[in-house]
Amino acid sequence: MKKITAIYPGTFDPPTNGHLDLIERGSKIFDELIVAILRNAEKAPLFSLPERRLMLETLTQDFKNVRVDTFDGLTVDYAARVKASAVLRGIRAVSDYEYELQMALMNRKLQPALETVFMMPAEKYSYLSSRLVREVAQLGGSIDCLVPELVAQKVREKMDVAHKFENAEQLAGKASSEGKSRSRKKKA
Repeated sequence: MKKITAIYPGTFDPPTNGHLDLIERGSKIFDELIVAILRNAEKAPLFSLPERRLMLETLTQDFKNVRVDTFDGLTVDYAARVKASAVLRGIRAVSDYEYELQMALMNRKLQPALETVFMMPAEKYSYLSSRLVREVAQLGGSIDCLVPELVAQKVREKMDVAHKFENAEQLAGKASSEGKSRSRKKKA
């Protein structure tokens, strides 16, 4: 009997409860599921590739048939390298479907033997995306119900560092402008 390996590609920046829902359900369908973190040079991620990989490895350690890997380039080329016969993709809304259908058709054109399997997330995650998690966190909202506890902690740590850096820059800018203001008063 043929072993079916699937890849679940994405940026996972950060991993969400929706991602974990698909990973758990995908692990029940495929013999092996590879969570493939895309290295996308066009995006400025919140978390580095090693940070995302470590989070996902920790979050998926109980799934014996799931492993985490990284890749860049075309999904079809990566799938061929790892001998995957399927790509798992999540679809939250009609807008996702249009984009994902276009990608699936292009992947089929490039690699006809590679199948795309679409899964709907659990209803409670149907609105959830990494982008929304980042936006809520950046605006000071709670993300505790959107991501696993480990991820929420890592996001808080990142945001604390970013806010401290931003506050330090603002204080430095304020001190610089006050210094210039004082020097102008002395000259006058």
